[in-house]
Amino acid sequence: MGSELISFMKVILISMASLLYCYFIAPKLPKGKFRLISFLPVFSLFLVLPLYVSSAFLSSSFAFLVTWLTTFKLVLFSFNLGPLAFDSKLSFPLFASIAFLPTRIKHSKTAKYTQNQEEVGKEPRPKIPLNLPAKVVIFVMLIMGKKYYEIVDPIAKLCMNCATLYFYLDMIMCLSNVFVRSRFGVEVSRPFDEPYLATSLQNFWGRRWNRLVSETLHNAVYQPVRYEVGGPRWMAVVVVFVVSGLMHELLLYYIIRAIPTWEVTWFFVIHGLCVAVEIELKRALGKRWRIHWAVSGPLTMAFLVATAHWLFFPPLLR
Repeated sequence: MGSELISFMKVILISMASLLYCYFIAPKLPKGKFRLISFLPVFSLFLVLPLYVSSAFLSSSFAFLVTWLTTFKLVLFSFNLGPLAFDSKLSFPLFASIAFLPTRIKHSKTAKYTQNQEEVGKEPRPKIPLNLPAKVVIFVMLIMGKKYYEIVDPIAKLCMNCATLYFYLDMIMCLSNVFVRSRFGVEVSRPFDEPYLATSLQNFWGRRWNRLVSETLHNAVYQPVRYEVGGPRWMAVVVVFVVSGLMHELLLYYIIRAIPTWEVTWFFVIHGLCVAVEIELKRALGKRWRIHWAVSGPLTMAFLVATAHWLFFPPLLR
């Protein structure tokens, strides 16, 4: 365990040195392809560094926070976009915190994106707010009850696996928000918005589930495909889900170090196609698409849980 922690600390130090390079080299280069090219050695490092940590938890956490999110944030930063591209120059501690931590900082561009996302599914629906202490208690109960999973109904076991994943991610991101808000006094956004109350797949993925990743993929993938390449909206949506699936597949590789089975990628491809169809149907049908949340909510959750049971969880459980 001691050698593993030493290896992980070396990985963190190398990552911090790489971020220092990006922080100081960026002002000396014009935004665009030259700044992006200057960041390529850093992206290569971030890709291989998780392989130097054998712990599944440490390597997967680093891969999610740095190999995926930090890389995408720096890609956006090379074009002076995204959470690192504030109007005023950031101090390095705040720059590093935004780059490395799963935190959504509120500023004009983020606010505009959030406002657009909240246009999805305006129909009134119930609220079940859970604060951070409540989520911690529920997560601890789920972990403590894990030894009883084998004796419960398979459907209940599947629901508990989904809930454990949600509360774990939400807690990590909420704690990051608490640190950044208290340390730097900046306003942060909620990482999740009660995803268990989603009324459609578009509502779930676009507004409620892991809004940091959703916002990052929107800026780094959707907008270039939609507006730079000129692809139709449905194509940009599908490309976003394909990229997300490939990144999840990469995270899974860091955990199990085995040849990918591509089940996780297909999970996201299927959801991307379904979201694209949903968007086109809403456009064609308009207000006639409206389905009461009491019907659409359970149907959405059932589809999510069923496809997760089919494609997402099996590689992890194996």
